[in-house]
Formats: sequence, structure tokens, C-alpha cells
Amino acid sequence: MNSSNTKTVPSYCYNCVAGPDPMKVEVVDGVATQVMPNFDACDSHPGKGRPCVKAYGLVQKTYNPHRVLQPMKRTNPNKGMDEDPGFVPISWDEALTLLTDKLNSIRAKGLIDEQGTPRTAATFGHGGTPMYYMGTFPAFLASWGPIDFSFGSGQGVKCVHSEHLYGEFWHRAFTVAADTPYTRYVLSLGTNVDATGGPCAIARHADARVRGYKRVQVEPHQSVTGATAAEWVPIRPKTDAAFMFALIHSMLHDHPRNELDIDFLRDQTASPYLVGPDGLYLRDPDSAKPLIWDSEQQQAVPFDRVNVIPALEGTFKVGHAISVDADDERHQLNDIEATTGFNKLLDHVAQYSPDWAARICDIPADTIRRIASEYLDNACIGETIEIDGATLPFRPVAVTLGKSVNNGWGAYECCWARTVMATLVGALEVPGGTLGTTVRLNRPHEDRLRSVKPGIDGFMEQKLNPTDKENWVAKPTGRNAHTTLVPIVGSSAWSQALGPTQLAWMFQKDRPEGFNLPEPTKPDIWFIFRSNPAISFWDTRSLNKSIADFPYTVSFAYTLDETNWMADLLLPEATDLESTQLIPIGGTKFVEQFWKHKGAILRQKVVEPQGEAKDFTWISTELAKRMDLLDKYNTAINRGAGGVAPLRGEGYDFSLDINKAHQPDEIWDAVCKATSTELSNNEETKDLDWYKENGLYLKPIPQKSWYLYPTMKELGIRFEMPYQERLLRIGKELGNRLHEKDIAWWDEQLSEYSALPEWHDIPGRWETALKNEGADPDDYPFWLLATKSMQYHTGANVSIQLMREVSQNVRGHTGVIMNSNSAAKLGIANGDRVEIRSNIGVTIGRAELIQGVRPDTLVIVGQFDHWATPYAKDLEMPSLNTIAPMSLELTDATGSGADIVRVAISKVKGETS
Repeated sequence: MNSSNTKTVPSYCYNCVAGPDPMKVEVVDGVATQVMPNFDACDSHPGKGRPCVKAYGLVQKTYNPHRVLQPMKRTNPNKGMDEDPGFVPISWDEALTLLTDKLNSIRAKGLIDEQGTPRTAATFGHGGTPMYYMGTFPAFLASWGPIDFSFGSGQGVKCVHSEHLYGEFWHRAFTVAADTPYTRYVLSLGTNVDATGGPCAIARHADARVRGYKRVQVEPHQSVTGATAAEWVPIRPKTDAAFMFALIHSMLHDHPRNELDIDFLRDQTASPYLVGPDGLYLRDPDSAKPLIWDSEQQQAVPFDRVNVIPALEGTFKVGHAISVDADDERHQLNDIEATTGFNKLLDHVAQYSPDWAARICDIPADTIRRIASEYLDNACIGETIEIDGATLPFRPVAVTLGKSVNNGWGAYECCWARTVMATLVGALEVPGGTLGTTVRLNRPHEDRLRSVKPGIDGFMEQKLNPTDKENWVAKPTGRNAHTTLVPIVGSSAWSQALGPTQLAWMFQKDRPEGFNLPEPTKPDIWFIFRSNPAISFWDTRSLNKSIADFPYTVSFAYTLDETNWMADLLLPEATDLESTQLIPIGGTKFVEQFWKHKGAILRQKVVEPQGEAKDFTWISTELAKRMDLLDKYNTAINRGAGGVAPLRGEGYDFSLDINKAHQPDEIWDAVCKATSTELSNNEETKDLDWYKENGLYLKPIPQKSWYLYPTMKELGIRFEMPYQERLLRIGKELGNRLHEKDIAWWDEQLSEYSALPEWHDIPGRWETALKNEGADPDDYPFWLLATKSMQYHTGANVSIQLMREVSQNVRGHTGVIMNSNSAAKLGIANGDRVEIRSNIGVTIGRAELIQGVRPDTLVIVGQFDHWATPYAKDLEMPSLNTIAPMSLELTDATGSGADIVRVAISKVKGETS
């Protein structure tokens, strides 16, 4: 389109964790008309300057006729699905006065309530991405004081949760990816990167397919990622651990040792550490350091003794040693036999043969053995590659895990098995192998390599919640009790949102017998932004009632939705194309965002805000001014909260006057200058106008920074694999603390703290849960799973008509996916209106019949079943969340659950095919 009033404006899309991706927006006569790639970033962005399909819906999002475009207050004091909120428009002055009066009354009472939890709570959506749209609101929250983030919206506990926790524990990997540009063989257990990886992952995997790599997709249905794989292996739901245990068995018992990376196992892992009869490490009586067997001197010595060649396998007689049990209980051991951690692994997996696993996971034993052989054949043991002038091991095999594999029961086993498989061939954190992307539970967040420090026993330092008697947090500081129940989640800024957030919701209604913790309170005020837990969590109908009980809810609203239907105050913030923010970009960041650059990217005001919507930074500043918190708020901004860099550093000072209220552009101008100055080591200073013109500022970083292995080697740190002695002791210690308070309702979760995870009937847990609820499992013969969608990922685009139109071209977006043969037996035809029933409810949709799904499995895309969100409520799309229970029984030791439920399906009565 040619027009003198046409311009193209650079910005970014960060609507899911696969971002941020650069983009440009065409603006004609002040109206955004289209989104397009930013090819100026083609040589730096791993996705070659292209955003994914979600970005193309931002124009419709901006001009959505259903937007909330002025502040609204509730007039109906009653809350519920059947209660009209009676929202009426008010001015910004009245809205901010109502909010500040509420906040002042809370401050007057005290920020912490009588149970020791914050009176203020907040819930933000998917993977922390809302913070990249909320301007300086993080600085306001920092100035306010303690906030309870315990009430989640489904993120974390029902998506990739255990990978976050165990990944950071074992190799500083909040999320895990294949080193796709170099790998030759990827074993993907449900990882749906073609739907959720964004353009970076899709580009990398497309290039890898051209190069000739092989991806084997193991999952109950053939996802869009499975459709582009070389092979699809239809596994029985929740039996992934059995399959992986059998792979390890085959690698260790069907193949010679020289097909493993013996040097890596011996020198870079805990494999040679000696384990005594009590299952604990044998330790030096004086230093309490774990012992290894010196194969030259034929004696047990501390693990860090120099000039020693440790024995990897064998049983050895040790004259004098100690073991250290829970609560530092020490045992003197004399003349005992010990074996290595590697031997313990060998003996442990001997029982898990491919023939054994075939009966459980419905995969032929020969297929399991073949996949194990292919994995070993492609591992390239002994080969090296040069990266940035450094010679590194080259191990081009990787294993990736998808949602409901790496969360809920069975996730510990799968995350451990995936990491063991990488460890056995030295493919952990090296070129071609299994890599971590970013860190969130450990600091500094912006550099995972700097988060690695030597700790006890030769492993990484860990920031775990204490379980010893003196320091254990017996009285929860948040309503999901993460510091009390989940040591591995830690207590960083991200830990609350990754705690067992379903417990915060569940315990508002019902508590287990013998609860023996302080009775949970309701927050006096609850902020909600870019999140809809009334749709995105489990057991949503019950959750609606809990939300309705909250005393005062403030929603930064885009449209009406199922959660803010219960709100007391709606505040319209300027959306993606209407406001300004600078965020970090590059390095390694979630999914497959592996950059060779690092810097910052600007989201700028492409068009003026619609209606009375306000820039979130303006809202935050107004609140700080009215709350008399300007000094603390500006101090937080100067410190770097809500931005990319501190506004004052070595050689520069762009800090704000802490006693003034600053306009958004003034704040972001200072952030732009500080960021560019810090990134360039004081060589360049770029202001807001420069970023508006150029979009992003980058500096090159070494590709070597993708890999943790060099840092571990340089610091002399071993990977804590395969024997989990520390977790075993922590579990015992946590059990001691809980039992001292007569808390027994977490005992099943304590069973997961094992040094070598054992297979147990994981699918059977769902049958047992049904029986305990008085239901017959035979009445619910199908497994219902959820899968992800690029168009709807995170559920943020459900009200955008364009996303609906595009999604109809992709299988699975018209209803519930079902095997054609299973449907024929039930008289269900393609397109029939069906009801999917669990023991707690019903969801309605259309049958989509295919062959690429197991006969015992149904699949629903995403999270729907809307009843308040405009446009989405008219789609009659089913949702697993409506009929999946929130269950303590189905919560694992990390506090997570899985998107899986036993159901029945039938044609809706009165409907004809």
C-alpha cells in the first residue's frame, strides 16, 4: 500500500515463552494494518527475523470490538458464573482512588496477615511472559512489599514443571532442548516443538531435517511435531518412564562398555562415588567427603584427591568410613563392602528389560532395542568439535520431554532417565547433545554459566529450601506452602509460581485430615494480568467458586473473561501495539532461543491506545504517586526492576530523581541509555528515539556460552548423576519435619525421594484415584490428554477471529481427536457432537476422527470451554480442564500434576450424524 502516511515500525512479540521474536508493524494513517517479519534481524535472530502466527493476530487484538476500553467497577456484590457483574464505566481518577484506598487500608492493617501470609496476591500468566508487557509494574510490586504469587493459573504445575526443578538441580536447565544445529538423533517423548517452539525451533529443526538428522517421536497421538518426525511410536499414556528405563537397560546390558563415554562417567559425574549398604555415600571419617576407589593404589580416597584414576565399576572392601544420614546423623562403618554409583545403576536397571517394558508401554521390545542402538550409534563417542576456538566433546544425540511427561507422577523418573541417557554417552551440555536454555530458580537469571558455583560433595551449589530442624519453614510464607513442602523449588522470585499452586486453590475449600498447618486465608486483594485461571487450571467449575470468594479482585483487563467476571475493578491497559517497554533479548532463552548475540529489544507504541486504555508504566507510576511510594518505586526502577539494566553503573548514571513522577517515555529513555551503555562497555549510548528507529541493540557473544560443560570442567564440578544420594537424604529429612508435626498427608509424595527411581504403576494412580472417589475405572475407558497449539498457545488468542480461521487448517482444532476405529464401535461419526465425561463433569465438542491416535486415547487442543470471553464462548470447544480434577492424590513430590484424566465419550443425545 502506497501512502505518504504509511510507516513501518519495529517491535516484538512475546506472547509465549518461545519468544521474544522481532517483527515490524505497518501503520497507515495512524492505524495498524499488518504485522510482518523484521528481516533487519535476519542474521542475528535464530528464526531469521520472523515471528510466529500469533503475532499476526495482534492487529485484530488491538481493534477487537469486545475490548474493555475504560475502567469499570462491579455493582453486583454477589459473584458467580450466574451472577451478572453489573460492571459500570468510571473515570481513571475514580478507579485509582478506589484502588489506592483499598491498598492503604491493607497497609494500615499490616502487609502480612495473622497466618503469616501476604494480604496482597498476584497471578500473572504463562511462563513469566506477562512481565514483558507490564512495563514498570514489577517496580511497583517491589516498592509495595511482600506479594503472594501462590495462586497459579496452571503454568508450572501442569506444564514442564519437573523439568524446571530437576533440570536446574542437575545442569542449570530451567528448560531443556536438543542442540539442534549439531545433533544427528533426537528422541522426543511428546515434545511438540513444531507447535510451541516458535520460529526459532521450527527453523532449526527444518534445517536439521535437510541435513539428515533423525527425530523419533514417542507419544500416544501423532502431533504436528510427530507428523514431521522420521518415526512415530504410539506409547501408552504415562508409561514413558518404563520405556526410558528399558532404553537404559539395553544401553547397559545389551551393549559393550566401549559404546559409552567411560571418561565422562568416571571423571565428570558421581558414577565412581562409593555407596554403602545403607544406600548412602561412604565418606572420609575426617573430612566427610565422599569416597572413590583409587584403582592404582587400590584404596578408598576422597573424591577430590589428585592424580587418581577412579574405579567406575566394582565392589570394594573399605576399612574405615562414615555415612551421613538425614539430620546429619553419622554412622561409623568398619570393614564393609561398597560399590560404585555406576554399579548401583547397573544392578537397578537390570530388572527393566525391553521385554518387561513392552508389556507396560505397548511398544515392541525389538523397537526399544533398536532405538537404544540408534542412540548409541549416533553418539560419536570420542569425537570432538571446535567451538569458538575451544575443542569440546561432540555427542550429537539428545532426548527431549513434553508436557505431562515431565510433570506429574512419573516426571521424576523421566527427567532422571533423560539425564542418565545423556550422561552415559557424555551428551550432557556439550555440542550436539541435551542442553539447558536458561535459569530462573538460580541467580543471576541473565547468565546461567555465572549461576554455577562449586558446592558440597563436588557438585553444584544448590539454593534448596531447608529441611533441617533448625531452619525448616514450618509455617508457610505463601498459600501453596512451597517453602514447607518442596525443597528443590527453592525460594527465589520464581519459586512461588513454581510451587504446588493447586494446593493454594484446593486448601481454600478443603484440607486433608490432619492438616496441621495454619488455616489458609484469602488475600485481601488479588491482582490478575494476562491470566485466566478459571479456564486454564484444572477443575475449573470448582475454581470459579474459589475466585468468587475472594474479597477484592483487580484485573488489568483486555476483554471480559471467566476470571475477571468475578473482579471488582477492571483496568484497561494498553496492549501489545499501544505501549512501550524495553526487554532483554538473545543469549539462551527457553525452548530453542539460542542466539549468538545478546542485547535488548523495544516494544514501542505503534498506534495510540484505543479508548481510555493506559500504558502500564503510567498506571504503575500513578499508583506509586498516590500511595506515597514514589521514592521506593523509582529506586526499584533505578535498580533495574522492570528494565534490562540498572540505571547507574560503572562509568554511567541515568538514574531517575526518586521523588518525581516520571512519564513513561522519560523512564524508558533512561532504561535505553543505561542498557546500551552497559552492553557496549561504555562505548555507545542509544536513547529511546534510536531504539524506536532501529528496534533492537545487540552485541556478539560466544557460541561456547550455550554449553555448561566447559564451566563445570573449569570449576572442577561433577554432574550429580546417576545416584541421587542428596535427594534421598533430603526426603528423609523432610519426612522427619512433617511427621514431627503429625502431618501424614504428604507421605505418598515423600516416596519419590529415592536415590534411583523405581517404576511403579503410574497409570494405575489414576485408577486408584477414581476408586477412592467412589467411581468405577471401567466406566471411564479412555485416556484424555491435552496438546498444544501454535495458534492458541497459552490461550491468549481465543477471542481473535483470525486465530480461529488459521487454526482450522491444522488437525485437532475442531473438537476432540479420536481414533476412527474406536469411534465406529461407539457409533460416533466425524463431526458428531459428543460429550466427554469424567467423574467430576462433562465437556462438549465435535468428534474429529483420525488414525494417528491410540484407540484408548482422546486428545483435546488447548484450553477452551469458555462461557464469558467474547467470541470464544460461542465456539463450543471442549476443554480437559473442565473435567480434570485438582487432586492431592495426583500431585507429585515437586507439587505438579499432569494434563491427563480418565473419561468416557458418547454422542450427545438427540444428535444425528
